[in-house]
Amino acid sequence: MPEGDAVRRTADRLDRALAGQVLTGSDLRVPQLATTDLTGATVVRTATHGKHLLTRLVAADGTPLTLHTHLKMEGSWRVIVPGARWPGPAPDARVVLRSARAEAIGFLLGLVELLPTAEEPSVVGHLGPDLLGPWTADDEAIALGRLTAAPDRVLGTALLDQTVVAGIGTIWLSEVCFVQGVHPQSPVAAVTDPLRLLRRARPMLRAALEHGRPLTTGDRRNPVWVYRRQRQPCLRCRTTIETGPVGAPGRQRTTYWCPRCQPAA
Repeated sequence: MPEGDAVRRTADRLDRALAGQVLTGSDLRVPQLATTDLTGATVVRTATHGKHLLTRLVAADGTPLTLHTHLKMEGSWRVIVPGARWPGPAPDARVVLRSARAEAIGFLLGLVELLPTAEEPSVVGHLGPDLLGPWTADDEAIALGRLTAAPDRVLGTALLDQTVVAGIGTIWLSEVCFVQGVHPQSPVAAVTDPLRLLRRARPMLRAALEHGRPLTTGDRRNPVWVYRRQRQPCLRCRTTIETGPVGAPGRQRTTYWCPRCQPAA
């Protein structure tokens, strides 16, 4: 599943194509919206909250609307010039937005819904603060409180929980735990400075957003410390990287760690 920085890049791509444009056509290929026509709507921008995309429009009658989409595991948004060949199978398209300048197609989107913009909190209000958002002192306090509320919870599971903090997936879970020196399968209580952990995660996502890919080590040849480096030597101590599961039952994900740099609690 794409992580917060990848979703933000998708939103930026949609903005470059559609922001400020009037839609000349639309096709919402989900049953509940099959008869909805957004022709004449003006696209304002596509915002994000964690892994959620919020494409804000003003309908032809002046009503502010939000097209809420989520990529889940397989989804993607692709942008082409009008009339160009689609970069994916037509049956996989869930949303098509057309303007005079561009055509945006959402393939295999895991979630598609249209709602009044004023009701956005009903679909993202339960999420934790967005690591790529403004990140105020209040955001930091909320994220810290939610992370430490269950000290016996597995750290990796807590960090993947988007209601704690939004935007972390398996890449940033693995990388921030390595930099913090804590085992991802340890309890939250094992983190001696959880606020520092959160503060380290934010610049990681921002750097990836800037560079277009993870770059936690600062070395383009070896851009990540542990993610997907199982059975390879740790870049810091040469111990073999290990891997294992974290996450809620039925939704487990794979994480990576160095057993020497991140001893189990």
